[in-house]
Amino acid sequence: MLKKTKDREERFNEEYPILFPIIYRVSYRITGDEAISEDLCHEAFIKYYERHEPLPDINQAKYWLIRVVKNMSLNYEKKRMREKNAVSKLEKITPQYMESTEKEVLKEETKIVVQEALDKLPYKLRVVLVFKEYAQLNYKEIGAILGISEGNVKVRIFRARERLEKILKEESAYVSEG
Repeated sequence: MLKKTKDREERFNEEYPILFPIIYRVSYRITGDEAISEDLCHEAFIKYYERHEPLPDINQAKYWLIRVVKNMSLNYEKKRMREKNAVSKLEKITPQYMESTEKEVLKEETKIVVQEALDKLPYKLRVVLVFKEYAQLNYKEIGAILGISEGNVKVRIFRARERLEKILKEESAYVSEG
């Protein structure tokens, strides 16, 4: 038993310097990473050393090690790609969620600011602007509802927009679009 172990170690010490560069190149071509390739090669050699029955010659050992390191390298790359895809999906989802939340907050704040500014307008200007912008009525319809001319509606809407803009600028309010 002791002789078998000693023979095995001697054979391993002879084969390692010959086979390591070969299997390293295989692993490196798959992973593209020197440190990872080196680790995978060492793992393959550990598996080779721990085999119950040694392989008959160095060529058999070479082919066996190439298959093992190739499979280990491919598995490593598959795992790395799955992790990369998972991170990519997470990055795509997270900014959209955060962005939509930020947009919702801005919209709510904008509604409040605009409503407060509208409340500061005189009734005659506020009502025409509300009918035009929120009810989406045309000038003729607004005039008919309020009993004023179409031209008077246009003038009031123009003045209401000017005053609203002035109020919002005075308060240094940011109004988001949308």
